[in-house]
Amino acid sequence: MPKVTVDGIELEVPNGFTVLQAAEAAGKEIPRFCYHDRLSIAGNCRMCLVEIEKMPKPVASCGQPVGEGMVIFTDTEKVRQSRRNVMEFLLINHPLDCPICDQGGECDLQDEAVGYGRDHTRYHENKRAVTDKNFGPLVKTVMTRCIQCTRCVRFLSEVAGVPELGATSRGETMEITNYVERGLTSELSGNIIDLCPVGALTAKPYAFVARTWELRKTDSIDVFDAVGTNIRIDARGSEVLRVLPRINDAVNEEWLADKSRFAIDGLKRKRLDRPWIRQNGKLQPATWDAALSAVVARLNGAEPGRIGAIAGNLCDAESMMALKDLLVGLGSPNFDCRQDGAVLDAGNRALYLFNTTIEGIDEADAVLFVGVDPRREAPVLNARIRRRWVENTGFVAGLIGPYADITYGCTHLGEDGAALRALLDPAHEFTVKLAAAKKPLVIIGQQALARPDGAAVFAACWQIAEAAGALTADWQGFNVLHNAAARVGGLDLGFVPADGGKDVAGMVAGGVDVLWLLGADEIDMAALPPDVFVIYQGHHGDRGAARADIILPGAAYTEKPGTYVNTEGRMQLAQRAIFPPGEAREDWTILRAVSALVSKPLPYDDIEALRQRMGEANPVFASPDTVRRIAPQVGLTPKGDSGQLSDAKFTAAFATYYQTDPISRASPTMAKCVTDILPPAMPAPVQQAAE
Repeated sequence: MPKVTVDGIELEVPNGFTVLQAAEAAGKEIPRFCYHDRLSIAGNCRMCLVEIEKMPKPVASCGQPVGEGMVIFTDTEKVRQSRRNVMEFLLINHPLDCPICDQGGECDLQDEAVGYGRDHTRYHENKRAVTDKNFGPLVKTVMTRCIQCTRCVRFLSEVAGVPELGATSRGETMEITNYVERGLTSELSGNIIDLCPVGALTAKPYAFVARTWELRKTDSIDVFDAVGTNIRIDARGSEVLRVLPRINDAVNEEWLADKSRFAIDGLKRKRLDRPWIRQNGKLQPATWDAALSAVVARLNGAEPGRIGAIAGNLCDAESMMALKDLLVGLGSPNFDCRQDGAVLDAGNRALYLFNTTIEGIDEADAVLFVGVDPRREAPVLNARIRRRWVENTGFVAGLIGPYADITYGCTHLGEDGAALRALLDPAHEFTVKLAAAKKPLVIIGQQALARPDGAAVFAACWQIAEAAGALTADWQGFNVLHNAAARVGGLDLGFVPADGGKDVAGMVAGGVDVLWLLGADEIDMAALPPDVFVIYQGHHGDRGAARADIILPGAAYTEKPGTYVNTEGRMQLAQRAIFPPGEAREDWTILRAVSALVSKPLPYDDIEALRQRMGEANPVFASPDTVRRIAPQVGLTPKGDSGQLSDAKFTAAFATYYQTDPISRASPTMAKCVTDILPPAMPAPVQQAAE
């Protein structure tokens, strides 16, 4: 490790460190525009100039490697003058749009100009103008403001894997463009808004809505997939205006998927803000007393074994715990959190978690996807796999299921059960590659488990992982990738049929007389017999509400404190950003009120007591934001038989990435994405994994 001196401070830094990184390790602030920790070095802006002993002129610190004995000065008169000159050049053509620019108040150029620039300019010629580009319905462009830092170009190329932006011309005529007039097709495109250090790229739905100092900021957890992305909710009054990512290197680093960022306008549309009761075939508004009385009358009039409940994909763990306790108190064993009917064994966490953990992806050198499209089911997690593919030139990837461009080299092995069965042969070409890997991954998706032969698919994948050496004492490479934020939490709480209970399919087929839908909108409502009495508790007038006989308005994820467990088993807490609209209430409080009216009061009156009850049900809920890899258990085998594997084709989890739940289906922005953004071009399937 080389020893360097930064402004008189001696320190050792790792090999390969740049001068900028060394200066920051010494606690010195270095201004920059083009440099970013998670992107390649470009050296475009020259704002990070420092002086180095024995070097004749200031050096761009972002691209200069440290050397043994290097003496660095970050705040000399020469450095200050150089930075002022660079800033003056940057502002030559930058328009003074600050009063009307959406980046105002959180603009790097503003901050650096105040901290390191001149207080006047010597340039009085006309500024250049650049035509704005069409990046689609999500990203607004004012390209005259662009300073050509190329962060957006590098992000889409290196992280998202969709190289749709680039630069044309040189010098003063240089422009960032997408070459062809079409929307960006990456599911991570909104991150270039966060990366842009000026107001060239801003959020189109958020344009001219609010200033940053007007917003109330709340830490929360994303629920639009099962990655558990850490987010910040920005609200003004009773309205959520913006969602931004928070840094968590163990989960999402600092990225956020587009649906999670832009679907929030669906939170104020098609909302359920009062109870409803169906009378004479039509839903009529009602009071809470009338609605709860009707619910209690139905519950008391039904046999316990004919009452059932299904939890939806966006539910918090608190509401699922309360609903389960209510049904157990009523004597019913019929409850399930697997809307899609996925075959998941809730008795052992190793059989339903992403066991490698999200951080563990950084160690893998091969992956087999079965019935999953990681790019659309978990965009942020897929970006991490892509980064590993880029870093490890020997990384091997294979996909069984509908062909999908997952943004990195991948062998498409087939789309049916026969292709999976072929991998059980140790002599299969890809099986040999998987076995040769030191730390292989097998990732199985929910659609693969929702097939009639889901248990056989699971057993076959387990067998392949075992044969490939993915289940050893120091490496657990078998992973289930969930796409529902509530699924792992429901399984941890045992929200699956008790002994003798009916699963989703059994309840939907008419196995119950009273069915409680807790935000469950993805089941086949048309298959429900007309005589099944449906109680829908949720926040949007979606499919479940349309079939309901009684509607109890609940709170969306931004309107209540809640607990969510992500696909790797990490329990995280979300905070309330705003209050529910109208007469809507937090879900667990509604269930607590019903339990009292049916003379089966739940043993908790506040959320702290409820969370204590969750910790008693499963110790996982007593350890927030912690996760550990589960070592493979000796003798552990899934219940299925790989010999029962059928030749049926695997299907995609979503018809479209942008509309997968009640909130995104109510979002005008997501609807515009469906119609305006062209699907990415599908090249012919790659037969060999890219080296």
